[in-house]
Amino acid sequence: QVQLVESGGGLVQAGGSLRLSCAASGSIFSINPMGWYSQAPGKQRELVAIINTVGRTNYANSVKGRFTISRDNAKNTVDLQMNSLKPEDTAVYYCYANMVGVQYWGQGTQVTVSS
Repeated sequence: QVQLVESGGGLVQAGGSLRLSCAASGSIFSINPMGWYSQAPGKQRELVAIINTVGRTNYANSVKGRFTISRDNAKNTVDLQMNSLKPEDTAVYYCYANMVGVQYWGQGTQVTVSS
């Protein structure tokens, strides 16, 4: 079993920044990839950014140039630096990890961007 614990959400004004962090613990073996998804009220959960063990990244078009994902393979952590935040970024953000084909999710952290 793998547990994912997120931190760093909150309320910020448009144009501001937040940094989300996620730490994986438990019986960990080869987590690949790790990343972040978001779910706004009334919408489906969607990919924000994902990163594999060699640092290859994939971003949603809506966050390219504003968000940066990074991970520490030794510590089993993944971070999401969110800059130039917009009201439409408001959502619950979930940490994601795939370990040998099994998907794991964090409990979610709320990000609210006010206009």
